[in-house]
Amino acid sequence: MLETGHPFPPFTLPDQNGQEHSLKDYDGKWLVIYFYPKDNTSACTLEAQDFTAHTADFNKLGAQVIGVSPDSVKSHAGFTAKKELGLTLLSDPEHTLLEAAGVWRKKKMYGREYMGVVRTTALIDPKGLVREVWSNVKVPGHVEAVLKTINELKG
Repeated sequence: MLETGHPFPPFTLPDQNGQEHSLKDYDGKWLVIYFYPKDNTSACTLEAQDFTAHTADFNKLGAQVIGVSPDSVKSHAGFTAKKELGLTLLSDPEHTLLEAAGVWRKKKMYGREYMGVVRTTALIDPKGLVREVWSNVKVPGHVEAVLKTINELKG
């Protein structure tokens, strides 16, 4: 589980282009990692588009945004191309980071139980510590809340 004040779990995962990314690649930078259930679904598309629309705002604050889901590299490549997303999306089909972060959980819909990603965002500071966690995220207004929090923490 992600806890504020604790180190974010280390990871190495491929992005939509097959390029590997590790937590250590972001040492010294603010990092927003958002976990989402599935490419090309309505809420996940809105969330990705909202983060993309605010890329310049995150850049001004010295923060990078990364999305993570269990979808394949190929799925992420199609999703970013189709929706013209300006984000790095990491593929975690083995659920290594999803489980380490505690966002791969039992969910229930229409009386059916299944394992899936609980929409969650983590804000990681330049030292690799979790500074804020948003769980069970509702998409409208979420990106603005993340930006506001980074602004407040940076003083």
